[in-house]
Amino acid sequence: MSTVKLSQALGVYLRIGLLSFGGPAGQIALMQEELVTRRGWIDAAAFQRGLNVAMLLPGPEAQQLATWLGWRLHGIWGGLAAGLAFILPGTALMIALAWIAATKGDSGPVAALFYGIQPAVLVIVAKAVMSLSGRSLKGARHWALAALAFGALAILGLSFPIVMLVAALAGFLLPPVPQPDIPATPPARGSTARIIVVSILAVALVYWAVRLCFGVDPFDGVAELFLSAAFVSFGGAYALLPYVAERAVDSYGWLSPEQMLNGLAIAEATPGPLILVNVYAGFFAGHSATGFGVLTAALACFYTFAPSFMLILAAAPHVESIQRRRWIRQALAGVSAAVVGVVLNLAFYLAQAALWPDFIGQPDWLKLALVVVFALMTWRLKPSVLVLIGSGAAIGLALHLGGAI
Repeated sequence: MSTVKLSQALGVYLRIGLLSFGGPAGQIALMQEELVTRRGWIDAAAFQRGLNVAMLLPGPEAQQLATWLGWRLHGIWGGLAAGLAFILPGTALMIALAWIAATKGDSGPVAALFYGIQPAVLVIVAKAVMSLSGRSLKGARHWALAALAFGALAILGLSFPIVMLVAALAGFLLPPVPQPDIPATPPARGSTARIIVVSILAVALVYWAVRLCFGVDPFDGVAELFLSAAFVSFGGAYALLPYVAERAVDSYGWLSPEQMLNGLAIAEATPGPLILVNVYAGFFAGHSATGFGVLTAALACFYTFAPSFMLILAAAPHVESIQRRRWIRQALAGVSAAVVGVVLNLAFYLAQAALWPDFIGQPDWLKLALVVVFALMTWRLKPSVLVLIGSGAAIGLALHLGGAI
């Protein structure tokens, strides 16, 4: 156990939570800089092993890595402190911005901001597809699995959990994943069963307390969607978004596709994991039905992250042994290949919602032109996500002030 006091580490965890912009790559790099390079609280090899397991588990890998790092330093309470410090600043900001979007989203200036931001987000998602394909698709079988995943979602309409399950099984048909170089240390003992039992009881307690105090609708839907999403969220937030968007928009009718795209834009521009877009969708669930937007947003956050905390804290004492299991590595290889097709499906879904909502009449040519502008800007200048979104917001506001929209 570390000699660093938890009270001292908590300030660093909050700093990471407040500065964690730019998606998981930037967030993981920030943790490494703060905890490994600058302070030396965690050695580089242990950091990498924690990251490997966070990537194996369902849930946002950056949040799970933050939780594991806190556990490594101060046990369960340290893990909870580090994980909560990573997500709560972004959650609070997301709820405030969701309220603005829900109550002021149709007003001229706010609508104009979102109008300009949407094409920028489409380019960000397209860039994610290209990045994922370069990292995950190493041969013809990987490309075929990605194409099949896209077709299963976009053409056959299969559900995201089924596609992920089939992809995990198909991973055994891919080339063998090399054995990682892990020290031959015995697995640590830990209170895995107790963590799982306490977590399940906590979720059940919250679920029934909300049901007794506020009723069924929309609270049962919030629990069903975000709990199920938490356990199938392999491959990052982009892979999970089509499932959340399809259920929140089409099945429950909490918000429109355009509003979901706006939520993704806000999540891209705020600190914390991108999956905080669930908080945005959760706000609309309560706001549109009962006026309890803040409550349903908080519940969406709880149901999204409670399983992540449970899984990483339960797995924490067994980090080394988990990575030695070949079947886990092969299943993850299948999921990683399929995720490319899943995110491509998301790109098409969001593009259709933003550029040609009903396929009647003409597409929005001005938005389409902005997509081209942002694509060229990304290719030539390689701006950060925040710069792209800020540019979109500025262009949207300028178009509004100029009378173009």
